[in-house]
Amino acid sequence: MPTRILPAVGDVDAVRSITTLLSQLPDAEPVAPVADSTQLIDTLARLAAESIDELPEVVVVHERIGPVPALELIREVALRFPAVGVILVTSDASPGLFQAAMDYGARGLVALPLSYEELASRVQAVAQWSVGVRRHLGSGGDVFTGVGGTVVTVCGAKGGVGATLTSIQLALAAQASGRSTVLVDMDLQTGDVASYLDVQFRRSVVDLAAITDISPRVLADAVFRHDTGVALLLAPGEGERGEEVSDRAARQIVSALRSRYEVVVVDCGAQLSGAGAAAVEMADRALLITTPDVVAVRGAKRTVRMWDRLQIRKAEETTVVVNRHTRGTEIQPPLIQKITGTAVAATAIPANFKELQGAVDAGRVHELDSKGVVKQALWALAGELGLVKVTEGAQKGGRLRGGDRGSVSFRRRKE
Repeated sequence: MPTRILPAVGDVDAVRSITTLLSQLPDAEPVAPVADSTQLIDTLARLAAESIDELPEVVVVHERIGPVPALELIREVALRFPAVGVILVTSDASPGLFQAAMDYGARGLVALPLSYEELASRVQAVAQWSVGVRRHLGSGGDVFTGVGGTVVTVCGAKGGVGATLTSIQLALAAQASGRSTVLVDMDLQTGDVASYLDVQFRRSVVDLAAITDISPRVLADAVFRHDTGVALLLAPGEGERGEEVSDRAARQIVSALRSRYEVVVVDCGAQLSGAGAAAVEMADRALLITTPDVVAVRGAKRTVRMWDRLQIRKAEETTVVVNRHTRGTEIQPPLIQKITGTAVAATAIPANFKELQGAVDAGRVHELDSKGVVKQALWALAGELGLVKVTEGAQKGGRLRGGDRGSVSFRRRKE
């Protein structure tokens, strides 16, 4: 059986030399190379969705792949597609890098300039390892091999615009529809998810920051299971400890969560740290919450421009959600869209703090009245984002058609 090899190489000259050598290997079947990290993950996800057998046995990652650094990319592939063996091609063949590559999940390292004998030996060994893993998985191993969960980040244009409330309700809506959901508080210094849900906790996202290999058991120990069924990974109680969560740690944590949950909602707050920036960059959907006032809209525009300058996310890949919307305000969603250059969610969240005040003060926002217009709008937003399975007629023309007593109706997964 031929060995399928997928090269992930961004450099044009390197693509040519690597594909030429791979095509000369015995029993090798090189597939079309991918040019960046996003294309590699998307390709593997598409193949995994069909069957584990459709995945290539070997992925060859060049050191200059981007935008995600090579080692971080190897970690994500190892977490999400454990039956794929990864080889790192690098000009630095030092023992330190070799050890780092192994720690991140690589199965081999090949030095530049490429040697036919070395490449053939590594590919053969890694392919044999991959075949053995697939044979084990075929016997019923409990390892995630799907396309990975949907990651949604929620950021505030400034403090107090409702990013945390939005994050919580999106997670609750996804969980209520039958999708396994985790809510991550990545507002590392001032996160309030625990206060909004009135939970006491011992472990936080910081406990995962120093771990190089986040196993399912380690992840389960750090996650708090809320009464609603939503899993919570909370910000540290001591804000200064937030500095322990680097952008690299954040990538690893989000990748691990994505491999275990169907929906991952990340509350990044209004002050974007390196960890929050990494989460936004990895997200399938990045939401930016604003209120329809001059200060908040200016903040949204400033944030969008900053993300673009730092190459975190382009404006057209960001969705602005308008909170506390009223028909009488001068600043309406189309104007916000024009100012920020982003997409604007069709669902605007109406202003009705009276509906929220009691639940917020009591730390019981998960018990908001289902008849309330704010909760209905937030759950409709979850439907718009594709986080929930909405029953036919539950959402039409941007307006809710509720189930019993005005609540949003969802199909529940059979237990």
